[in-house]
Amino acid sequence: MRAFVLASTDTPPAVTDLPLPEPAPGEIRLKIRACGLNFADLLMAQGQYQERPALPFVMGMEVAGEVDALGEGVTAFAPGQRVAAFYGQGGLAEYGCFPATACLPIPEAMPFDQAAGFIVAYGTSHLALTHRARLREGETLLVLGASGGVGLTAVEIGARLGARVVAVARGADKLKVAQAAGASILIDSAEADLKTAFKALGGVDVVYDAVGEPAASAALRALRPEGRFVVIGFAGGQVPQIPANILLVKNIDVIGLYWGGYNSFAPQVLTRSLADLMALYAQGALHPHVSHTLPLERTAEAMDLLRSRASTGKVVVTM
Repeated sequence: MRAFVLASTDTPPAVTDLPLPEPAPGEIRLKIRACGLNFADLLMAQGQYQERPALPFVMGMEVAGEVDALGEGVTAFAPGQRVAAFYGQGGLAEYGCFPATACLPIPEAMPFDQAAGFIVAYGTSHLALTHRARLREGETLLVLGASGGVGLTAVEIGARLGARVVAVARGADKLKVAQAAGASILIDSAEADLKTAFKALGGVDVVYDAVGEPAASAALRALRPEGRFVVIGFAGGQVPQIPANILLVKNIDVIGLYWGGYNSFAPQVLTRSLADLMALYAQGALHPHVSHTLPLERTAEAMDLLRSRASTGKVVVTM
């Protein structure tokens, strides 16, 4: 089979030939149809992500496909069944073996490219806004990086929860995508003085930050008393240094959200969240946005789209 393999953090990953894997007990083998890319894939290729699989390994954190073979003891799935999986690696290949516990069925109406980019982006925003930030109807949600993979889902879920959503993104085209997802106020980070623009909002209740500095500092100061600042990631490359005196004076919460971490200490939280999200999709309430779909041979190009921030929503590699 063909796979996109990282052999060393000193050399770029590349498509290569590997033997077909056999499922171990408790695993299923998928005929992979699509793999969603994430900013974390860029960090992993550089050895800078918090989880570092032993080299060499097949890259790709989340996938969708059809069950091809069952390992010993697996009874919850059947050959040919359509499923999505999040395992942190192994997705950028024609076949992959994943623990059955990391897989979930997907609706028949869900295309593989949408399913492959659904779990991490929607899972992150749903858990961040409902479980961690406790976003309430009528509150104001400020989303930094609102046109990106997770940011766009935060806009959509925030609007569905009844919040006034402020989308911050670079350029009119990206803001148009955020507006279509439910944002009611648009701020162009390439044009506006963010500190002034955020102050003009009259205060916000929740900040969803997947970008970091310099927008993070301006957003922090826009929070109302008892506001919540949710740290998602640092796509801008600069980690915010949050002054404790501001937290004290304004009674602000700073909340971290590492979605994948729940697998190790509270997997039932992820399970409930993903079940809710799949139900919403089945009802037609969620509309995943995939801006680019490229074949496996062009995975390096697909990763460059993320690196250059040329994409909106998700970038997906198909097999």
